[in-house]
Amino acid sequence: MTTANALGGKFPLDAGLTVNRVGFGAMQLAGPGVFGPPADRDRALAVLRRAVELGIDHIDTSDFYGPWVVNELIAEALHPYESHLVLATKIGAYRDDKANWLPLNHPDALRSQVHDNLRRLQVDALDLVYLRDMGPQAGIAFADQVGALHELKEQGLIRNIGLSNVELDHFEEARSITTIASVQNLFNVVNRTSAALLHATTEAEVAFVPFFPLGSGFADSRARGDDALAAIADKHGATQAQVSLAWLLHHACNILLIPGTSSVAHLEENTAAGALVLDEDDTAKLDALVADGETLEEAH
Repeated sequence: MTTANALGGKFPLDAGLTVNRVGFGAMQLAGPGVFGPPADRDRALAVLRRAVELGIDHIDTSDFYGPWVVNELIAEALHPYESHLVLATKIGAYRDDKANWLPLNHPDALRSQVHDNLRRLQVDALDLVYLRDMGPQAGIAFADQVGALHELKEQGLIRNIGLSNVELDHFEEARSITTIASVQNLFNVVNRTSAALLHATTEAEVAFVPFFPLGSGFADSRARGDDALAAIADKHGATQAQVSLAWLLHHACNILLIPGTSSVAHLEENTAAGALVLDEDDTAKLDALVADGETLEEAH
């Protein structure tokens, strides 16, 4: 398998939207712990503008990054937006004054969060809204949460609905209520616990967006020191991070990448992974790092 262009080829979402398979996750543009403003606001704005210059047309964000900080940065840097730029956001949580991540999944709260995102991003409709599952909430049915987003879609305030941090049964239940365009779950070369859900989205031709595509699992010293990963990186004159991102693109045709960074140099490095072509031997060795449904820690 080879990549169709420098950004990994294209993938169609619902509502007539098509995106490059390599996008950008804006979470790290907030302050430490994804809380408060960035230390260097101009640098954060430069990263966003450079992303668009590189051809990235899919930016992942949320009002609870900061909170509010990242959406305001996006609007400042990029509004008025290019017509092809897809902004994806998440709802279902909030941050308290101690930077804790807390659930806010009541249907009325979800509706309010959609309007908050519309206002801060300065748009009339949101291209893609993920319902972030923060765990069971007493008296709040998952179907009612999805139903609230479906109503907002019918009103023209949402173009696509996605799910984040969910189980396979959530995906199946949500699809019985409305069209699901994308699922965003933890998945990377050393953590494949969402393998069954990825398979289901591939079969359904629904986008799968791994969060932490270079996440805590990749930072594990055993992963960074894995002989196969290092050898493949050396073979291609690439970094281990680039190889790990390229493996995701090769692993399933519906995977979309949103690696995040607050550095222009790292943004350019991550984006270049879209042009990295792995051969069958490379992918076989990376596939063998862990079995489906395992993490590297479990495999060892």
